[in-house]
Amino acid sequence: MNKIRKGDEVIVRTGKDKGRRGVVVQVFADGRVEVEGINLAKKHVKPNPNIGEQGGIKDHRMPLDISNVLVFNPKTKKGERVGFRVENGKKVRVFQSGDVVDI
Repeated sequence: MNKIRKGDEVIVRTGKDKGRRGVVVQVFADGRVEVEGINLAKKHVKPNPNIGEQGGIKDHRMPLDISNVLVFNPKTKKGERVGFRVENGKKVRVFQSGDVVDI
């Protein structure tokens, strides 16, 4: 069970996008995450008339290391670390403040 999952709202802790929030689009097996609208790189694309693709400069999402993001807690309005606890025989994710992540 991962501490950060697809669909979680996260805050970036370090780097050029520090402090920005976004939604996790993809979690990779090697410990990286792709966040919507965060860590964008410019990619120069040639036109391809066979598939109707226009050329130009496009934004390309790049993955971040999972240690550089925190899950956003809507109650405290801050990013918090996530742990696990067993409630009613089920393992649930909880913030370090004690609030359950998956409501």
